[in-house]
Amino acid sequence: MFSVLICDDSMVARKQVAKCLPQNWQVAVHFAKHGKEAIAAIEEGKGQLMFLDLNMPVMDGYDTLKMIHKKQLCSKVIVITGDVQPTAHERVKALGAIDFIEKPVTPDFIHSVLVKHQFIGKEVSEKQILNSDLSAEIRDCYQEVTNIAMGQAGDHLARMLNVFVKLPIPNVNLIEVSELHMMLQDIEDKETVSGICQGFLGAGVSGEALFILSDSSFGDVAKIMDITEEVDDQVQLELLMDAANILIGTCLRGFANQLDLNFSQGHPIVLGQHRSVSELISNNKTKWRKTLAIELSYGLEGYNVQCDLVLLFTEESMQVMNYKLSHLLED
Repeated sequence: MFSVLICDDSMVARKQVAKCLPQNWQVAVHFAKHGKEAIAAIEEGKGQLMFLDLNMPVMDGYDTLKMIHKKQLCSKVIVITGDVQPTAHERVKALGAIDFIEKPVTPDFIHSVLVKHQFIGKEVSEKQILNSDLSAEIRDCYQEVTNIAMGQAGDHLARMLNVFVKLPIPNVNLIEVSELHMMLQDIEDKETVSGICQGFLGAGVSGEALFILSDSSFGDVAKIMDITEEVDDQVQLELLMDAANILIGTCLRGFANQLDLNFSQGHPIVLGQHRSVSELISNNKTKWRKTLAIELSYGLEGYNVQCDLVLLFTEESMQVMNYKLSHLLED
């Protein structure tokens, strides 16, 4: 069977690309979080076609393309990235990529690219209507509102820690509850990350904020905060709570203020300790039939610190927020 490899450090982005593939396309889909994993997968025959992000830890997209060429691996590569600079486009084409797609991806565009390169025929994919509830105009609004909110959160973090915060391009996607389960299970199953879950509620809007910190980041976070004691489990928990409180609180306030909302935040819960992922899904599966997921990946310049903030809004919440965003557009 033909194999497709999706390489992106974002859990939501990986699932979104997979969801955008034609439903009737008989392929085996594999995933990689960075270039090193992708190269290993291709060597195992799992990446005849690869969708490749550029900005990733361990091995980025550029180095991955170089390694594919160096090892003469048989894999066609389509780059999917938020970096739309003409230079980036030229570099990846020079390194062997067959196409360049701008994030966020859509079923329509993925379908057209697959047809263009003769991976599939011209039949219409059933998945082209998947994102009908999230128009390009509304998606752009969510991204702009999130850009402002995450900028405020990044500024708050930078001032408190005296560091330079690398701000991401937010990923805005609609995901099904099964995909949310897979994303959260990825957090619970791996010992390399720690997560905080915190509910929030406003006028007609509710959801969960997930803060995910790589365990390898704790040493540098402690260094930044001038903690000299041993970074044991208790210290790690305190650092996790502090970082989550800064980013979740500031980002939610910035988001809510722009939509004339006011969020009340619940008590933060450590994923896997006080509430399991399966319980989180079980408690919310009826209201999370379809979820708006906004994912942000923060980094600190000069430090090995990587954290993700995912804002999950219920389908009912989208009706309220879409109305508010549409009203802003009319003004």
